[in-house]
Amino acid sequence: MKKDINNDVFSDETKLKLNIFKECFREWFPVFLNNPFITKIFIYDFFAGSGKDIEGTFGSPLILIEEAKGDLRQYCRQYLEGSKSIMFAFNEYEISKKEQLAKTIKEHLENCKIECTFEQCVFENSYFLKNDDFQELIKNDNIKRILDNNKYGKFILLDQYGFNQISEEVFQKLVNSPKTDFIFFIASSFIKRFKTIPAVQKYFSEENITFDDTKPKECHRVIANYFRGLVPQNKEYYLHHFTIKKGSNYYGLIFGSNHSFGMEKFLKVCWKHDVYAGESNCNMFDDYGPNTLFFTIEDTNKKEEIRNSLKKEILSGKINNNLTGLKFVINNGGLGNLYLEVIELLTKTGKISIDGKMNKQISNIHKVAEYKIKLQSK
Repeated sequence: MKKDINNDVFSDETKLKLNIFKECFREWFPVFLNNPFITKIFIYDFFAGSGKDIEGTFGSPLILIEEAKGDLRQYCRQYLEGSKSIMFAFNEYEISKKEQLAKTIKEHLENCKIECTFEQCVFENSYFLKNDDFQELIKNDNIKRILDNNKYGKFILLDQYGFNQISEEVFQKLVNSPKTDFIFFIASSFIKRFKTIPAVQKYFSEENITFDDTKPKECHRVIANYFRGLVPQNKEYYLHHFTIKKGSNYYGLIFGSNHSFGMEKFLKVCWKHDVYAGESNCNMFDDYGPNTLFFTIEDTNKKEEIRNSLKKEILSGKINNNLTGLKFVINNGGLGNLYLEVIELLTKTGKISIDGKMNKQISNIHKVAEYKIKLQSK
């Protein structure tokens, strides 16, 4: 019997996970809401839980509903005045938890209406609950049609227990779904610990995962790289991870998006929670901490690693324009300012020149005007 975390107080690590879910969705939602090419938005929470912990701290379903309202209910007004429909789908396999979730959402919306000035609640008829097995649900023909539709925006939250729900087949389905961003939780330490047993090998090919026993906190990065290896070759796709340490175990989140803007948004959230490397709550790269002699935020080990790798790619001629350079940085988990720092240094030292009009835009890179990077002869 799995432990029901909703019958306890959420741990600090669970609260961190939920905060990342919340902030990720907060960044994602208005982009799709205001996209004129998106006709419908679907928000799936496939492992929804019962809604709250025993202290009333919101779980993912209430977090998603609250964020979809907007701080001042501004998004509610957009729903009522516009033509774009929103649908939430909450799935919880255990019937008792699903029933509690239904009660929790109903009470939440009733309390919300007390303070609301709109005549109708946009959420009352914009959600449904199920208690299906996830592996069957993800194969549902209706969900498949929604995932395949290029005019629908989809946000998919997969807060599984353990590790066995996000199989290669499920991952491939998500990666190949247009206008779909997803974030899932996975117990990486358990995969490392039991990688040789059949129950784990059923989902993960042992020869494609190599753990370094001297670096236990890197196990989630190893799992993230495993999933990167499953992305079809020649497909432009963006994947990033965030490690969460709890006691001696390491868990983590993996976020995927077809669009560079989606990855920019997720990286913004990650670097907010980890100013050293944007990928963990456990000082992944052993940087010096505050109040120590060599402490620095500007030149952390992860930032230096990205800068040095970018320099090498530029000076070898493999990166010869700003778009490729910016995508290289975000694909390595960095923010765009690192690209600009390297370009300015290489230009100042005479190692490169810019062919075309240089711009310093480092965000919304899908809209950045391209310029060429030329190597200078010695």
